[in-house]
Amino acid sequence: MHNHIFEKYPAKDKSQLIPLLQDVQAIYGYLPELALQEIADYVGLPLSRVYGVATFYNQFRLTPLGENIIRVCRGTACHVKNSANILYALESALKIKAGETTRDRKFTIEIVACIGACSIAPVMTVNDDYHGRLTVKDVPTILKKYQTTTKPKASAEPEVKLA
Repeated sequence: MHNHIFEKYPAKDKSQLIPLLQDVQAIYGYLPELALQEIADYVGLPLSRVYGVATFYNQFRLTPLGENIIRVCRGTACHVKNSANILYALESALKIKAGETTRDRKFTIEIVACIGACSIAPVMTVNDDYHGRLTVKDVPTILKKYQTTTKPKASAEPEVKLA
């Protein structure tokens, strides 16, 4: 199904590993296990080496993101204004930790060093929406807004071989 990706790269060329990983992740939003194996076969590396590269770089994901990406700022201004409490409230409400996705794939929580909205600290984003001057009491209302909103889903697990 995605032979066009592999066609851009010479077979058995280990130097093409990162661009291949980037291209496959651009399609699925993460790197499915099947895709990792096919990439390993194509570039001529053991799966363990491909997995090692994919887990070394922060840009790569091995699990799909949630429909709604919550980014909690932990920069200086937000830290001083207790963004740790906002993060804890989110983790408690969603029953996941930062870096994880809810079982229903509705939410993923991420921590970021700075969102760049210090004047409204503490701040978080949900997708492209900014929520500032937050208190712990705001969290349930914000989550409720996104629990009922549905975004179009990206491709799930690949069903067809990439090579």
